[in-house]
Amino acid sequence: MIAWLVIFLTLGYTLVLGLNLWIFIEHWQIIDAPPAIVHTVKFRILHCFGHLILTWGCTLEKLRICRMPSFCQFLHDLLPVQKDPNLVVTNLRFGTITVRLFQPKAVTCFPRRGIIYYHGGAAIIGSLDAYHNLCSFLAKKTDSVVLSVGYRKLPDYHYPVCSWDCLNATIHFLKTLKMYGVDPSRVVICGDSFGGGLVTFITQALVGRTDIPKVQAQILIYPVVQGINFQLPSYQQNKKVPFLIRDLMMCFYRYLSIDPCWEDALLTGACIPANMWEKYKKWLSSDNLPERFRNKNYKPEFLAPFNEAAYLETRHLFEIDNAPLLADDQVIAQVPEALIVTCEWDLLRDDGLLYKKRLEDQGVPVSWYHAEDGFHGCIILFDSKFFSFPCIEKVMTSVVKYLMER
Repeated sequence: MIAWLVIFLTLGYTLVLGLNLWIFIEHWQIIDAPPAIVHTVKFRILHCFGHLILTWGCTLEKLRICRMPSFCQFLHDLLPVQKDPNLVVTNLRFGTITVRLFQPKAVTCFPRRGIIYYHGGAAIIGSLDAYHNLCSFLAKKTDSVVLSVGYRKLPDYHYPVCSWDCLNATIHFLKTLKMYGVDPSRVVICGDSFGGGLVTFITQALVGRTDIPKVQAQILIYPVVQGINFQLPSYQQNKKVPFLIRDLMMCFYRYLSIDPCWEDALLTGACIPANMWEKYKKWLSSDNLPERFRNKNYKPEFLAPFNEAAYLETRHLFEIDNAPLLADDQVIAQVPEALIVTCEWDLLRDDGLLYKKRLEDQGVPVSWYHAEDGFHGCIILFDSKFFSFPCIEKVMTSVVKYLMER
């Protein structure tokens, strides 16, 4: 009996090890690691480990052991949280929404700047713990009160829960700023990736509100502001560049409850009615991008024949909370000034560039920082020591500089 148990465990261990090795080698070969990204070997290793976690999450989900988002969140939250003796960190609840408040201990005679932060992760990963070190850094470096919003995510919550959680938490905080020692005239909203998209939605949703203080500025770090045109140059150029390869982005559409069978229709534009494309291409088309971001290998947009069934299943992609790039001009013209951070080796690079143009066209002041060696998701590695990259420090320096000038 013992012998059979040993054989069984040995075979199981060998199977798991072999599967891990196969996944690792496969992705090492298929991904692109541009030379401009310093430490390309480390870059590849990080992506392979990330994909390994995602693959095991999907495997465990198919075996009905646990759901993929829960598995990924569990491992992501194992990242170490560093306590800063110069900050007071408080976990709070705004109704059903968990938030974390970071306040400098130093005494001040005047109210401080307030920063509201929405983390990235496409409603799958990302959490208060995962972004704890980054928010601590912002609070300490800029002498600000930082509110990190822990909006509800997959697998239990789908569209539009994230948007409304962040909006409600923001409104509550804006109504109680004095309680936290925040100057009502110096509130900045910030987010990265999915969180950057939430920033654009919320700043638009707050336009015209007179019952709460007006947000001073918005910071968008490689934001996602549309999920309609997947033929933009950055989607072609960086479709195999980690950490957000195109196949992985399609996986994230489970938050919108879009069945994977519509992937081809999404990628080719078959879900976009011709009249809608004519209406929105002035904002969605690559024609709005600077010439240098349309390289010689770029193939201009070409929509596949319209598939009405695909449109009916994906039409909520045209809702403003999913595509804030499509907001009306009169709304865009009233949003606060912005810092937009884009990364050259990012699938979503052109989303940020398109939103930048929309703001500028409506007279909204825009500061722009472009990381030539940057890649999507880089700031989640902030303060990770061995797995740090030069672009992370550059991005965070640009954010801090922008905040200190306001």
